[in-house]
Amino acid sequence: MNRLRIFIGLILLVSITSCSVKNKLPKGAYLYNGAKVKVERTPDNKSKPKPIATALKKISAPQKNKMILGYPYKVAIWYLVGEPKKQKGFKYWLRNRLGEAPVLSPTVDLEANATNMQAYLENGGFFKSSVGASKKVKGYKMTAMYTAKVPRPYSVDSIKWVLDSSELSRSILTIKSRNSYIKKAEQFDIENIKAERNRVDLALKRKGYYYFSPEYIKSYVDSSKGNHQLNIFLTVKKDIPLNARFPQTIHAVVLFPNYSLINPPPDTSKHGLTLYDSILIRDTIHDFTPRALVRPLTYRPGSLYNLNKHNQTLNRFINMGVFKFVKSRYMSSTDTVAPRNMDVYYYLTPMKKKTISAEIGGFSKSNSFTGAQLNLNWKNRNLLKGAELLNIKTYGAFETSSNDSLNKNNNFRVGAEVSLSIPRFVTPFKIRESSYFPPFTKFTLGYEWFRRQLLYTKNFFRLQYDLNWKEGTNKDHTLSPLSITYNNAYAFSDEYLLQVNMFPVLQYANRPEIIVGSFYNFIYNSRNPRARNIFYFNGNIDLAGNVEGLITKSDTAFSKKIAGAYFAQYAKLDIEGRYTRKLGANTYWANRVDIGWGMPYGNSAYLPFSRQFIIGGSNGLRGFAPRQLGPGRVLTTVEQQVAYPQIGGDYKLEMQSELRFPMIGRLRGALFADAGNIWTRNSLLYGDDGKFNSRFLQDLAVDGGLGLRLDINVLIIRLDVGIPLRKPWLARGSEWVVKDIDFGSSSWRSDNLVFNIGIGYPF
Repeated sequence: MNRLRIFIGLILLVSITSCSVKNKLPKGAYLYNGAKVKVERTPDNKSKPKPIATALKKISAPQKNKMILGYPYKVAIWYLVGEPKKQKGFKYWLRNRLGEAPVLSPTVDLEANATNMQAYLENGGFFKSSVGASKKVKGYKMTAMYTAKVPRPYSVDSIKWVLDSSELSRSILTIKSRNSYIKKAEQFDIENIKAERNRVDLALKRKGYYYFSPEYIKSYVDSSKGNHQLNIFLTVKKDIPLNARFPQTIHAVVLFPNYSLINPPPDTSKHGLTLYDSILIRDTIHDFTPRALVRPLTYRPGSLYNLNKHNQTLNRFINMGVFKFVKSRYMSSTDTVAPRNMDVYYYLTPMKKKTISAEIGGFSKSNSFTGAQLNLNWKNRNLLKGAELLNIKTYGAFETSSNDSLNKNNNFRVGAEVSLSIPRFVTPFKIRESSYFPPFTKFTLGYEWFRRQLLYTKNFFRLQYDLNWKEGTNKDHTLSPLSITYNNAYAFSDEYLLQVNMFPVLQYANRPEIIVGSFYNFIYNSRNPRARNIFYFNGNIDLAGNVEGLITKSDTAFSKKIAGAYFAQYAKLDIEGRYTRKLGANTYWANRVDIGWGMPYGNSAYLPFSRQFIIGGSNGLRGFAPRQLGPGRVLTTVEQQVAYPQIGGDYKLEMQSELRFPMIGRLRGALFADAGNIWTRNSLLYGDDGKFNSRFLQDLAVDGGLGLRLDINVLIIRLDVGIPLRKPWLARGSEWVVKDIDFGSSSWRSDNLVFNIGIGYPF
């Protein structure tokens, strides 16, 4: 009975507000209710009418007001709020933000829309089409009615260039026709002709024709062939400028590394310029070495202009990280009257050389800790006048966990890091550089003091030498020939020592350790992030202990030391693949597979804790809290969760699938399912149930859930709620717990609902 009353009340509310909209409309005007298009085909036209009608409807203007079940709710709010006295304030915001001005019938030009629709059909090959327009009034709304009579479309029979014997014509003939946008036997479309003109123009600009333009290409269409076929003829206009007929040779390259709009230099004058490697430089401050300025240039005087090389040079300057603005200008050479020579000027505005900044923020880690951190950063963006970036960072952090086993066992961190990034390779061996992006060499030295409340204190030292380069816009390489990490623990609490005496295996968590090795990382992304199919690949290879193993051979684990610490020996491979399928506007099906393999050997019985694979949490299996899943069929003890830096393994398999869809405004929704687990190579840390074996698929954990994402442009705030569907630590045959789901039980919700808050998508 109550539901019936609510339903009747809603109907009355809609009726009342609808009447208010009707009564508020100007006299003689109706609320525009959009357009309806009817497509009438001739018998020989086999085209589907629905796509044609949809395309024509998009052409009609204006767009109608937003409605729900035909009710103009935004217009109702507009009239309900009323005209504000001022063009600001809450009332003004409410009316213009939540409301919407009515789109009235007098604003609809039926004939203009019909003319535009007919032109669209003609341009798409439906010659001799016609579109009629009328209007239909019902109540207080007016609908625009269009009837399109569409004959059989014309198709392309041939494409021919009509050219003379000039140098420009010969260059056009060398452009490959297989990539042409105009295809034989396909339906005629004027947009394909425009695209083909742009394609030819780009190809010519790669051959040096800087002054050429797509507008210089003229097209003719001959439809007299019959049988709804036509021939397309392309030619170059006769009255194009003289310099557009010839490829341009770079006569001079001039750099302005300290350019300012406030006091720009006389760039056409050669006075005050210095010559370095055939490049003219006007540097009155001498903040940069000439070598650093010239290195990003991809061509020299005497080279033909090339659009690709032009873009490469701009991109390399921008990615050096020291210039705020980069622009270029081409003009005919001032030293010659020949129509084939041009000068190029590069204007570089440097960033502020030295800056200091402070950052404070919160974070959430995959090991179940959350906290806050304060960073102080000092940067010198041109330390040695070669665009080197010196960064000195100091930080302090506090971490806590809501995990019962870690309650009150807070973490404190204080550290410093010094890094020097150089925009070139510093290496004894040669690596091929990308023409679009400058490579970088980075040296990093860091120290961290880490106190785990009630347990112990650790010192961390890190030295790393990295090489980073891009192989185009979608391929990224990082090679670290040398990476050294050293840590040792001290100041053990009595409580921790008591736990170690009771459970001796816990002693392995805090032995002094040194990791000397190297790693390589490769990342691939689909070029177009808006494509229907999007791919991502991330591969890592990590090796450690090879040199130490040659110097001091170790037959058993933890038998040899270097500098008072046990050196790690292992090989590690991590492969992550993602595939995202676009199903519709803002609707995606995203998938991820992560496979990890580690092989500790010699002086190591397991991967170092900092290198182990972990699972669970906001970016992993979201139905399981961090540190509470795996390895294998193990349910870790409270002592292990407290004493071990993290719960990890030597092997990993993780699979995720997620359907992402729009909801209201900036709010997005998601349905997801995750599966996976981690395993160890031996039974030292967790026993036999944690070891990898041939039955590993029976150890997989499975979860499912739903999520909300709020897109606020600069970032995405994410909330996921997951529940476990399969718990691998349960007795064999009873791992699936779907039958136990009981949302009405508070104890079940407390034990099984896992909430994850994150920034950005999980993958």
